[in-house]
Amino acid sequence: MLAYLVIREGNKWSDVFRLTPGRTVTVGRASTNQIVIKDDRCSRYHAEIFLAQNRWTIRDLESRNGTNVAGKLIRGDHVLSPGDLVRIANCQMVFVHDLTHAFEDSSSKFAMEELNEDTVTEPAPSATSDQEDFELQEPTRITHRRGQTKFLSAEKAPASTPRLGEAAAQLCRLAFQLANQTDVKKVAEVALEGLFEGTRANAGGVLVGPCDQQDEWTAAELQVIASRSQPPAKYHHVSSFLATTVLREGEAVLARNVSDDSQLGTRDSKGEIESTSVICAPVRLDKRVVGLVHLYSTKPEHMLDPDDLEFTLAVADNVALALKNLVRQQELVENLSLTQNEIVQLRQRLGAESEIIGGSPLMVKLQQSIAQAAPSRATVLIRGESGVGKELVARAIHFSSPRAQGPFVCLNCAALSETLLESELFGHEKGAFTGATERKIGKFEAADRGTLMMDEIGEMSPSIQAKFLRALEGHPFERVGGNKAIRVDVRVIAATNRELEKDVADGKFRRDLYFRLHVVEILVPPLRKRAEDVVLLAAHFLDRFNEETGKRIRGFTPAAIELMQKYRWPGNVRELKNVIERAVVLARNDRLDADDLMLSNLAPAGESGELPAPADVFEPMTLADMERRHIQATLQAESWNKSRTAAILGIERSTLDRKIRRYDLAPE
Repeated sequence: MLAYLVIREGNKWSDVFRLTPGRTVTVGRASTNQIVIKDDRCSRYHAEIFLAQNRWTIRDLESRNGTNVAGKLIRGDHVLSPGDLVRIANCQMVFVHDLTHAFEDSSSKFAMEELNEDTVTEPAPSATSDQEDFELQEPTRITHRRGQTKFLSAEKAPASTPRLGEAAAQLCRLAFQLANQTDVKKVAEVALEGLFEGTRANAGGVLVGPCDQQDEWTAAELQVIASRSQPPAKYHHVSSFLATTVLREGEAVLARNVSDDSQLGTRDSKGEIESTSVICAPVRLDKRVVGLVHLYSTKPEHMLDPDDLEFTLAVADNVALALKNLVRQQELVENLSLTQNEIVQLRQRLGAESEIIGGSPLMVKLQQSIAQAAPSRATVLIRGESGVGKELVARAIHFSSPRAQGPFVCLNCAALSETLLESELFGHEKGAFTGATERKIGKFEAADRGTLMMDEIGEMSPSIQAKFLRALEGHPFERVGGNKAIRVDVRVIAATNRELEKDVADGKFRRDLYFRLHVVEILVPPLRKRAEDVVLLAAHFLDRFNEETGKRIRGFTPAAIELMQKYRWPGNVRELKNVIERAVVLARNDRLDADDLMLSNLAPAGESGELPAPADVFEPMTLADMERRHIQATLQAESWNKSRTAAILGIERSTLDRKIRRYDLAPE
């Protein structure tokens, strides 16, 4: 059975509160109550109303001034009867099962209409039993309520439904128009245009709550995003009573006589407010009211009817769907933009890190080797001293290959123990060993359809070499502690600064693995063999660290350039990078001088073609043989740059040419 509390504050009836079985309604001064009474005589939590044993009961919560029911002050529980008047401070509430009983008075000048299944009527109040010294005004009369519109129902509507065909056609056109709008304001304007065509309203608006607030908001926080009216009517904000009712109940209402708490009506020649019919429908997004559609008519001959209520609710539901699509579209656009920016940044970063700088003949040859090796699926073995940029070469091969869209995964074999290296390569299952608290995929799986770079491949233990060789040949492998066979499509690039041939001869590196890796070999020259690239690299690192530190160092002095070109760079490009970074950080002038470059006294690593290290056993030879070997080694070290070789040997260029012809020297 329906039950209501009809609430009156001061000289007017202000609200109708529907009581719901299973839901306790609290009354008090605190804002967390369902019924809030702003009066100091009311306690923060004054009373509560609930259904017990199919009877509505009011309980006084030990309030300071008590609760008055039917003229008696109660303490504790009291069973309510229809027509009971509850007084708390300055607030009066009438408990009824039928709203017509709340305003019963034979002298009332307003006649009440019968309630039906989807109709709630609030007639005007008259003088009360306590003979107030003021005349009560007629309250807002809600004549119809609607939770779901039949226009959008899957069931076939009765043939007798008024204006059904016309309304359905208008809704169909309006749905397409709303779906094509690009912002909330356009959606509201199109919706109002369709509502004015489909209803008798001559003014209306679309209101939404604060966008940055996720919780429930009050009627006062509603914002009008679009409004429309037909002269002489002017749009006025929805009444707080109707807005609060729709927000709380989530149902569309048709009401009349809304002039008691708003200025919606027009005035006649005597200044009296004419009767007004109003429709207020919720815009419901995911079971939450996010806005209102507000329509009204100020003409008595064009009163809004239940068919207008049905049409308005259908439009409000279409507006909610359009807003939901806009929200999703905006989220997709933002996510897509964010993802694209991340992709661009990552590609720029990876491109910068894989950029090989240098114009010397050796670097041109290196880039040609990269271009030849990149398109194939062959395993690549990159060899060179520490710090020459073997990882950069591997990245360049990857991003020049058909696998450029796939992952590039790098693993340093020298940085991990045998157990951890196996886990890093092949992954492990949960509980495979102490500390394995969850499943982990290995580098092979992570590099599927991409490239796996194995740096310092010569440091791998023999037992891991056997498992690595099997996976390298395309056989399935298993995670540590697992039994599921895993197949991947990975291209392997190995790098080392060791002489693998010597390790194979000593039994430290598997012969079959060496030949499996030694398919395409790329030699990365040390920096001392391409001195013409030193200045280019130094300028590149200077620009990079200027940007990172915010400094404005313009370049190098001639003394600094000469020092960098003569220095042997035992640490190769890595050392040059660190020297420039240190110089930029500590620089006091706008140009880097020789004093700013902190160079080491270490000798370059030995390599073939250079002067051999002193041997313990003396090897007798003639002075001519010694001279021939010395000139040959110096030419080889300077890439057969005769001018630099002559300067190092301390002889003229013409003298060097004669000795080359005398000893029949030629590049290796």
